[in-house]
Amino acid sequence: MSGDETQAWLELALTPQLGPAAQRKLLRAFGAPRQALQANTSEIARAAGEAAAAALRSGPDSALVRRSLEWLEEEGNHLLTLADERFPQTLLETADPPLLLFVKGRIELLERPSLAVVGSRSGTARGIRDAEAFAQALSEAGLTIISGLAIGIDSAAHRGGLKGPASSIAVVGTGLDKVYPARNRELAHRLAAEGALVSEFPLGTAPLASNFPRRNRIISGLARGCLVVEAALHSGSLITARQAADQGREVFAVPGSIHSPLSKGCHWLLKQGAKLVESAQDVLEELGMAPAGPGAVQQDAPPLTASASALLAAMGFEPIDPDTIYDRTGVSPDIAGPILLQLELDGYVARLPGGLLQRMR
Repeated sequence: MSGDETQAWLELALTPQLGPAAQRKLLRAFGAPRQALQANTSEIARAAGEAAAAALRSGPDSALVRRSLEWLEEEGNHLLTLADERFPQTLLETADPPLLLFVKGRIELLERPSLAVVGSRSGTARGIRDAEAFAQALSEAGLTIISGLAIGIDSAAHRGGLKGPASSIAVVGTGLDKVYPARNRELAHRLAAEGALVSEFPLGTAPLASNFPRRNRIISGLARGCLVVEAALHSGSLITARQAADQGREVFAVPGSIHSPLSKGCHWLLKQGAKLVESAQDVLEELGMAPAGPGAVQQDAPPLTASASALLAAMGFEPIDPDTIYDRTGVSPDIAGPILLQLELDGYVARLPGGLLQRMR
């Protein structure tokens, strides 16, 4: 686009009180943003209503438009509009595509096959490990991993995606000049350098609660499917999954313990018809892609001794306290303690809050 066209798109998008539906009506009526901005009040009212006409009379936020143009001059920053041939086709096919997308990083990733991987912000050690391993295996198989940069499962999915060649995209609920949550600043910088950050929200937009359910439709809309790894029944991840289903995408869920609140959302999705996933191959086969390499979710680990195997078998797969392990095996703490520590160092066991342990393999 020319500089004038870019400015016109920004002026239309950054006009306060002019929502996406009104913006699309104006584009259908006038063909391009500049023509819509230059139309008279009565023409605008006929095309998109009196509220839209009043909004355009007040005009765009000129300071924000200027700031956005300056941001676009920085290396690695991009703006995609509905008229841009690089605008993701998958999003164009959804019912509510954004008027434009701010992108920081590798813009070409938006055109590649992708999978959304989402889940709880308070994911368990096992869930976080599984999300990262699934994402890495799927990235190695050619699927760019899309998530929302939240702590927990989302962050693990991004880390896994970045480990593979297909990389990862974060769709955020703020302007791209902000990082939320702040603890993910380093991860956001990695994504900007090796993957991409995407937002429909203007620069300076704060992390308002209403932004995140809205951005979820872009997470699912960009992807060929949505994989949920740990989610409570009222999790925002279920919003993403429902939007994925409404958009005609495949929905996948990883099952978990019937006793865990973070399995309830995944089990509800499975009851609604989501595909049960135990390995990355399950996802790839459903999407008609080549299978991932062996051990997509498992990783190499040192071999187990007989005593370590016995302790693992006694643990089961639910969180457990060390005293219960000692009681089940009859092994004293001074003997079992060092073995459990080595199992933790080798990745077979994770330590949870409250002194509990959980088997990981």
